[in-house]
Amino acid sequence: MLRFFKSSLPAQLLALLILVLALRLPLLWAGLPVTAAELRALLVGERLHGGALPYRDLYDGTAPLAAAIFGGLEAVLARPVWLYRVVALLLLLVQALRLNLVFNRYDVHPERGYLAALTYLLVGSISTDLDALSPLLLGNTFVVFALSALLPTSREGYDNRRLFRAGFLIGLGALCYLPLALFLVVGLFAVVIFAANSFRSSLLLLCGFFFPYALVATFFFYTGALPGFVQFHLQPGLTDLIASGLPAGLQLRLLIVPGVVLALALLRSLGTSLGLVFQAKFRQLMLVWLVVAIATAAVERGTAPGVLVLLLTPLAYFSLFLWQRSPRPLLQELLLLLIINAAVVLRYRAHVPRLESLLNMPAESRFGLAPDPRYATLHDQSLLILGPDDRAYFHNHPATPYLDWSLSQADFGHLNEYAAVVRIAQKMGENLPTYLLDQGRHVPRLKQLLPGVFGPYEPTGTPGLYRKK
Repeated sequence: MLRFFKSSLPAQLLALLILVLALRLPLLWAGLPVTAAELRALLVGERLHGGALPYRDLYDGTAPLAAAIFGGLEAVLARPVWLYRVVALLLLLVQALRLNLVFNRYDVHPERGYLAALTYLLVGSISTDLDALSPLLLGNTFVVFALSALLPTSREGYDNRRLFRAGFLIGLGALCYLPLALFLVVGLFAVVIFAANSFRSSLLLLCGFFFPYALVATFFFYTGALPGFVQFHLQPGLTDLIASGLPAGLQLRLLIVPGVVLALALLRSLGTSLGLVFQAKFRQLMLVWLVVAIATAAVERGTAPGVLVLLLTPLAYFSLFLWQRSPRPLLQELLLLLIINAAVVLRYRAHVPRLESLLNMPAESRFGLAPDPRYATLHDQSLLILGPDDRAYFHNHPATPYLDWSLSQADFGHLNEYAAVVRIAQKMGENLPTYLLDQGRHVPRLKQLLPGVFGPYEPTGTPGLYRKK
C-alpha cells in the first residue's frame, strides 16, 4: 500500500478519496448528535442571516470571519447541520491535498507521493470532533494555505507579495479563531531562516497580518460595533472560547494514537540526514510549527472543538520520514495497517458492543447535545434564555442580543448598576421574545428594575418558563 501511494498519479488520488470517504461517510450518514459548538454556530448564523451585526446586536465571542461564514451557510439553508458536516469534510480534504501539493512542489522530502495526505486524513478521522464545522477548522485552512507563501521561490529569497499574502492568510485564520495568531511566530521564524533582509521581510509579514484586522475594525467602527469587537473578541483574547463539550480525559486519550505516530515520526526524522540545505531548514520550520501548534492547543487546555487539526500538519510532514524507504518495508506496511485499524476502531467504537468499556473511551456522540425534554412543547418560538444551558434553542429562535450567557454577564451580572440596566432596556428593544427561560431566578429582580420590559411576562406551568401576555 505504501508503494502505491508513493506515486503522484491521478489513480492514487482517486484511491485516497475513496479510502477516506469509506472511512468517514458511514458514520456521518448514520447521524451524529449536534455538538455545543455546532449549536452555537447555528444560532450565530441564524441571527446574522436575520440582520444582526456581530458585537453590536449579538453578545457572542465567535470570531468575525467565522460568524460571517456561518451566516452565509444559513442563507443557503436554514439550520444546515448536514451542510456543516459536508463543509467540514471538504475543508479537511482541501487542507490535506494542499499540504501534500506544497510538500511535493517544494521537494521538502526526497520522496514524493500522497503519503502526507493519507496520514493527514487517516489520523484526522480518529475522532468525530473533526466531523463538526468549527472556527478552528475554518481558520486552520487559511494557515495551511499560508505555508506555501512562507517558502522562498528562488535563491534570491522572497517575493514581497508572497510575504504579505502569508501574513494576510494568517490574519484571516485569526479572524476565524484568535489563538491562531500565534502562528505569526512560525512566519517570523521562516523569515529569519529564509530571507536575506529579515527586518524588512518581518514588517511585510506583520503588515499583511494586521491588514484584515484593520479592515474589520474600520467596518465595525462605522457600524457602531467597534466597542463590542474589542470587548468580545480582542479583550477575551486567548480565553473565554467555547469548549467542545468533551471531558479533558477523553480528549487526551483520543490524542494517544496521533501522539504515538508523531513521536515515532520525530525519532525517525531526527535520525535522517537531508542532502539539501532547504530541506534541513524546512524540517526546522516544522519543528517550530509543532511547538506553536501545541501552544495554540494549550490555550484552551485542549478543549477547543477540532483541536486535533492543529497537530495534523507537522504530523503529516514528519510521517514522510516514517514512510521513507527502509530495509524493513514489511514493518512500515504493518504500522500503516495499525493506523487504519486504530482509526476504524476508535471511530466506530460506539457501534461495537462493550468496545467502549474495554477501551475505557466513551464515544464522542454521548457528549452531544439533545433538546431539553422539559420544553418539548416549544417549537418555532422567539426565546430568551437567562442562563448557560441553551438547549431550548434547538427548536426555537433567539430574539435578543444576549446569546452567550457568560458574555451577557457584562449586563446581567451588574444589575445594581444603572448603566447596565439601561443597556438591557436598550438591547431588548421593542420586539420582545414570546418566552423567557429563567435558569437563575432573575425575572423577579428584572421585573422590579424594568417593569416596562419584563412586566408583561407571567409564569407558565413549566418551572422557570415565562410567557408574554
